[in-house]
Amino acid sequence: MYDIIIVGAGPAGLTAALYALRANKTVLVFEAKAYGGQILNANLVENYPGIPNISGFDYATNLYKQVKDHGGQIKFETVTNVSEDKTVTTNKDTYQAKAVILATGAENRKLNLEGESDLVGKGISYCATCDGNFYKNKTVAVNGGGNTALEDALYLSNIAKKVYLIHRRDNFRGEGKYLKDLKAKNNVEFVLKSNVVKLYGKEKLESIDVSDSEENITNIKVDGLFIAVGQEPKNEMFKNVVDLNEYGYIESSDDVHTKTKGIYVAGDARIKFLRQLTTAVSDGSIAATTAIKEMEK
Repeated sequence: MYDIIIVGAGPAGLTAALYALRANKTVLVFEAKAYGGQILNANLVENYPGIPNISGFDYATNLYKQVKDHGGQIKFETVTNVSEDKTVTTNKDTYQAKAVILATGAENRKLNLEGESDLVGKGISYCATCDGNFYKNKTVAVNGGGNTALEDALYLSNIAKKVYLIHRRDNFRGEGKYLKDLKAKNNVEFVLKSNVVKLYGKEKLESIDVSDSEENITNIKVDGLFIAVGQEPKNEMFKNVVDLNEYGYIESSDDVHTKTKGIYVAGDARIKFLRQLTTAVSDGSIAATTAIKEMEK
């Protein structure tokens, strides 16, 4: 019997673990892939208060080590079910807790184009910092309009010969600083009010069709396409213990309660206005503190 089981070892889950461990609670964290979540792929984090800049990898690794140093137990197993009595089932075993914190984050949204899945690793990527160096002095495109897309385009502009930034609107959701820096680059071309509608290539990506607001089609030859069109949660397995909105995000109160007593949610998996590193760690600290407070009543 653990005091708290946490599903997900991203910033929200690891922060929750840290707070719970410092309160002398027994904690078990499950992670299906790699610790750190999406921040692991950020080339540079410059908007975290008190830290002028740090790579996403270094931030995630520091937090992971911090949890381990406090005695946190982290198992790389895939959670398949959580029940109302706080029984957590994984692909390897079954575990019991007094409280469960769901911090499963979100995954990169796909374009759902024909051939997209077949071309992943052969020209299609969802992580510029992971795969950008494969495109040195080549031509690439970035699809998206948020901070991730702008950061990806900036990162790639220092590696690739040419970067097309494709966005379905003519204004961007991302920060103005990134946009200003991109406009100063002579190897970045903006393709606005446009969508990627078709992929060409079998062994590797060769070109893409882009449709503008008037449905005019332009074929652009590229070696790589980096897709940054947002995230989507993977919360279906929890729908027996939480309520989901139409997009699959978990409904919760301000103190991150779900509809089931003793089950909480933190980070990108829940309905919230802003999904950032700062809000993830905030959720994690709230979830752990709320769980501990109610456990000790």
